[in-house]
Amino acid sequence: MNLPTKLTVLRIVLIPVFVALYFVKFPFNGIAAVAVFMIACFTDFLDGHLARKWNQVTTLGKFLDPIADKLLVMCAMVCVVMNGTVGETFTLILAIYLMVIESRELAISCFRTIAAAKGTIMQADKWGKSKTFTQMIALIILVPHKCLVEYFGSATSFTDIWFYVGFGLLSVAGVLAIISACNYMTKNKAVFKDDNN
Repeated sequence: MNLPTKLTVLRIVLIPVFVALYFVKFPFNGIAAVAVFMIACFTDFLDGHLARKWNQVTTLGKFLDPIADKLLVMCAMVCVVMNGTVGETFTLILAIYLMVIESRELAISCFRTIAAAKGTIMQADKWGKSKTFTQMIALIILVPHKCLVEYFGSATSFTDIWFYVGFGLLSVAGVLAIISACNYMTKNKAVFKDDNN
């Protein structure tokens, strides 16, 4: 197992650590959770960079990397939905965002699998990359919100602005998720054609 793949495995290992830190009560547990989340996000960039730079792209790495990415984002979004400090309306909207983004990830993963079976390699485009970047920044902001509310109080402009910035970015990520999914499928619509046609 090469270093890039080990970094991918590390990202998977960090996921339960992140979730535990988010829910276990101790001073600034949300800050600790977001620190682990940021480290996991950095390994996402680093493993791919090193694999390409050192020509160490492996089948195992290609299998584990997207799984690690989707697990990390899904767990972070579930934590944000279970925040419990933003009211029922925002909790419902966040849950809808979770369903939209994760449905998009599942659909694109299936689409990539079909495309690969037909010899078509789908590269990430600017919409997909923008979605991923915006989504990660939004979650980095939203994950510690619960901790900040517990420390500063729920009725402060600081915690409100903090949440609205993260919520706004996650809203943008949701729109980009839909746009990127439509763009992937439109550009690669030949994948939907039966081989005997």
